[in-house]
Amino acid sequence: MRWADLGVIVLYLAGITWFGTRFRNSQKTLKDYFLGGRTVPWWAIALSIVSAETSILTVISTPAFSFQDNLGFLQVVFGYLLARIVISALFLPAYFRGEMYTAYELMRVRFGNRIRRLTAGTFLVLRALAEGVRVFAISIVISIILGTGEVTSIVVIVCLTLIYTYEGGLTAVIWTDVVQMILYVIGAVLSFHVLLHEIPGGWAHVVDVAGPLGKFQVFDFRLAPPAIFFTRTYSFWAGLIGGCLLTTASHGTEQLMVQRLLAAPTEGQSRAALFASWVVIVIQFTLFLVIGVCLFVLYSDNHATPPAVKDQIYPLFIWQHLPTGVAGLVIAAILAAAMSNLSAALNSLASTTVMDFLKPLSRPASDATWLGRARYATVLWGAILVGVGLVARHWGSVMQAGLSIASIIYGSLLGVFLLGLLTKRVGEIAAMCAMASGLALMLYIRFFTPIAWTWYVLIGSSATFAIGLAASYVFREKHSGTNAC
Repeated sequence: MRWADLGVIVLYLAGITWFGTRFRNSQKTLKDYFLGGRTVPWWAIALSIVSAETSILTVISTPAFSFQDNLGFLQVVFGYLLARIVISALFLPAYFRGEMYTAYELMRVRFGNRIRRLTAGTFLVLRALAEGVRVFAISIVISIILGTGEVTSIVVIVCLTLIYTYEGGLTAVIWTDVVQMILYVIGAVLSFHVLLHEIPGGWAHVVDVAGPLGKFQVFDFRLAPPAIFFTRTYSFWAGLIGGCLLTTASHGTEQLMVQRLLAAPTEGQSRAALFASWVVIVIQFTLFLVIGVCLFVLYSDNHATPPAVKDQIYPLFIWQHLPTGVAGLVIAAILAAAMSNLSAALNSLASTTVMDFLKPLSRPASDATWLGRARYATVLWGAILVGVGLVARHWGSVMQAGLSIASIIYGSLLGVFLLGLLTKRVGEIAAMCAMASGLALMLYIRFFTPIAWTWYVLIGSSATFAIGLAASYVFREKHSGTNAC
């Protein structure tokens, strides 16, 4: 245990918590607490999107992926760009047509309150499960540093994040995201620099060793029979289509991301933030994947045995090989990625709970009353995420678990949003039946077929959309909303 490194980590955790709480005085209304008063500049939103999109899963699992395989994960990232084009053209105009606080208010406008609550409830379940995986991922890093138990690690990091999220709302979330994103990118660059110095021959040797083994391969255009084609997770087609639909669902229908897009002053600035975030994402993923390849070469040269849990490879290198002080800074950077995503989840879960469930069912109250209820909802979700994080210890690889959980539910969510945006005849009952059927189908596919998670959203959204159209001929409902387009 190196006290200088621990001092850097503790100083960071205390500093970022203090920084976030300083935004308390600007929180007067729900618009301030959940949308940052719609005064946040586009570039800050872009960096916040990257922080939320990255998470600790990226920081510790992406190097582990390329350590075992190659750079094929970048195929999914190209799908992210296609998704941003779809969101910019189809979703953003609908969201900026009214004074919306959550993504699910769009469902109320188009269909009615029942499906608003269904989609909002689906998000709450999805985000709680997915965030539980990320909370557990934090404990992997902290246990390496302090040797503390998983329970203690999870409770400490959730409580620290909860403090500034409770006080400063989305404004604190976004501006701490900016600081944290800059910190963990600096940490990755520092660790990459040190890693090259650990390898005799540096980058040239990495290329000589890893190149012939195919570690720098990005694209896999191979076609195969359906039985094989749909079980390969990281092919070009699975990455492009799966990455596109996964991101369209996450950034277009999930409150965690939509909330950031709604915080921009105008639709144009929201669009600028969306596309700028992709540029940063490409650079970031490439950096972490190359770090994984370099770690592979380092282990190969030394004939060393990697840890049984591959997600520990990058944190272990940082803690064991980086100079005193630098190791603490990089570990603090990894915790920064974790805290930025966790704070975003807490605020989005609270906003959905308040705006889509509590407020529509409650009597009118003052802004101060609702602000207090929003903060209580934030604390409640903090406690829930601690519980889910403890259960998530038994779900396997954190990256695979997180992406597969999200993909199961995203399909039905995206399908019902597309029904609202692209059709006029589908009513609320048909849409609810379609969403329930799509979710049931995806649960079957997840647990009883070998189909790769990158295809989940395509299958789920297509099935939901088709079932909704078919059901609209059975349930001839009176049109109760307005077409979202």
